[in-house]
Amino acid sequence: MDFLTEIKEKAKAKQKKLVLPEGTEPRTLKASKIIVEAKLASSVILLGKESEVQKLAAAEGVNLTGVNILDPAGSADIERYAKEFYELRKHKGMTMEQAGKDILAPLRWGAMMLHLGDVDAMVAGAESTTADVLRAGLAIIGTMPGIKTASSQYVLHTEDPSWGVNGNFIFSDCAVVPNPTAEQLADIAIAAAQSCRDCLNAAPVVAMLSFSTKGSGGDHPNVLKVREALAIVKSKEPGLIIDGEMQADAALVSSVLDKKAPGSPVRGRVNVMIFPDLQAGNIGVKLLQRIANVGGFGPFLQGFAKPISDLSRGTSIEEMVNTCAFTLAQVK
Repeated sequence: MDFLTEIKEKAKAKQKKLVLPEGTEPRTLKASKIIVEAKLASSVILLGKESEVQKLAAAEGVNLTGVNILDPAGSADIERYAKEFYELRKHKGMTMEQAGKDILAPLRWGAMMLHLGDVDAMVAGAESTTADVLRAGLAIIGTMPGIKTASSQYVLHTEDPSWGVNGNFIFSDCAVVPNPTAEQLADIAIAAAQSCRDCLNAAPVVAMLSFSTKGSGGDHPNVLKVREALAIVKSKEPGLIIDGEMQADAALVSSVLDKKAPGSPVRGRVNVMIFPDLQAGNIGVKLLQRIANVGGFGPFLQGFAKPISDLSRGTSIEEMVNTCAFTLAQVK
């Protein structure tokens, strides 16, 4: 069974509730119907005025039977959601009156549904920026215990099952944090390790990548940052198998690692690659996908307290469905 089929089967088995805040976006309408027909979720909720959603559906030739439509402005949950939003943001100067207005924004409403357990997963971004999706998620859902940074991960698949987990790797962060501090880099490593558990059903073995392996690059600030991040991770997650700083060839090839970092606990088992910054991560993913024809899924958000995913505004319907399946499969 390939990775994508496995993810969809996991989503089907879990039968969780999904909210899609961008209910008047054409690809989202079409994806919602596919998700319902494929039984990837027990319930799919589109946010928007029902008249507007149905009008668009008719224009797009989409039969929304089986898809739920919810208009925040007409919901009986306005007071409950506004009160919770006020409690979450009052330390930032939020007033109850402002909370009542702001919570009606689809991204915030969807995030609140997830926060309060009225749905199990949220996917957005087809017409919203990544920054907007992140802001709604961070303000309402928050990050997983022990970390403060939301980030992203790719699942990369090679045809050689001897690499990673049956050919699969977690690469992080490749889409969100441009130049992480040591603390942020540690958060990214911890979140990516959890992504490995959730997405690949495997114990994470993490390599903190650099142009240096165990001091070969001297005390350059970029190297020191990785070393500091490693120390933070070890203090927070002492049981995690992780090592660094190391070059990519050392992380992947045991004979190279034996020369550059003999005795490393990650020898021959790395399945999570943590890049020192966004430039390195994004370039690495794109090179592998184009030159080596490595399959890639993502980017997917990670580090949030509950499953939330961001879409590219250029996403296809197929990619949207796959992202929804991936997000639903992560629900505990």
